[in-house]
Amino acid sequence: MDPTTDNAGTTGDPDTARASLEALRAEIAKAVVGQDPAVTGLVVALLCRGHVLLEGVPGVAKTLLVRALASALELDTKRVQFTPDLMPSDVTGSLVYDTRTAEFSFQPGPVFTNLLLADEINRTPPKTQSSLLEAMEERQVTVDGTPRLLPDPFLVAATQNPVEYEGTYPLPEAQLDRFLLKLTIPLPSRQDEIDVLTRHAEGFNPRDLKAAGVRPVAGPADLEAARAAVAKTTVSPEITAYVVDICRATRESPSLTLGVSPRGATALLATSRAWAWLTGRDYVIPDDVKALALPTLRHRVQLRPEAEMEGVTPDSVINAILAHVLVPR
Repeated sequence: MDPTTDNAGTTGDPDTARASLEALRAEIAKAVVGQDPAVTGLVVALLCRGHVLLEGVPGVAKTLLVRALASALELDTKRVQFTPDLMPSDVTGSLVYDTRTAEFSFQPGPVFTNLLLADEINRTPPKTQSSLLEAMEERQVTVDGTPRLLPDPFLVAATQNPVEYEGTYPLPEAQLDRFLLKLTIPLPSRQDEIDVLTRHAEGFNPRDLKAAGVRPVAGPADLEAARAAVAKTTVSPEITAYVVDICRATRESPSLTLGVSPRGATALLATSRAWAWLTGRDYVIPDDVKALALPTLRHRVQLRPEAEMEGVTPDSVINAILAHVLVPR
């Protein structure tokens, strides 16, 4: 790949790209306090051309996190508030009749962006939820039989509230499996919450990221160079077998009715490679797999009702599997 220069002044060199992506955390921290794991997860998803499900109670800066990431990467972002009356065409776009030309022209929907924030995706009916499936998987939208390519990079960051289920439409397993990662956004620690309030008392405006000092530190050229480098990250046969053993163990767990599919195993391998490269290695080790196992697999398993009643969670099942599956040396 020939080095190219983007608007952020960076090049397509892999080492420069890694340094630029590492700088994202500090840049986003100017607007968002204490969400480093979520920032890392979003970067991993961008490197793997995947999508992210963000789960957290209202008010933990999920929207601000995506907006800050877009600003630091100098990418276009749009937000869609998913509601019960939202139609598929409100997301993908539709044909509009032009009275001047007496012809129909395509009016692109908000999905035509780099980072799409699908806010409270579980509040809209399945028909509208499914309108995102083609966009997420094929990176195109078909309207009136004509496919239209989406921009690159393209990432869907969908949010959902884990505590309020009245009037919601839970995502089916097939659609959950389309998300590369499920990231949980926790409530901040006491000190982090003090820092948030202090910033607001000093005049911080979450709607004005430029005033907060958030500047582009990476760009599309960095992402392309990083993706090419991740694709060259070495995976030994032992690591491949380790990933397979973990996923097969979920299918045999007595606490689960649904285990991880081969697509999930492929996703875990991809995210492990991206994490290995971000940490400065060109090969994957078992710790990389362990680090990404929870966010990559937690939404791909389904608990038995009796296990759920006993307080078992997907995270606890996966952690138990990681503790028992033989680690390659």
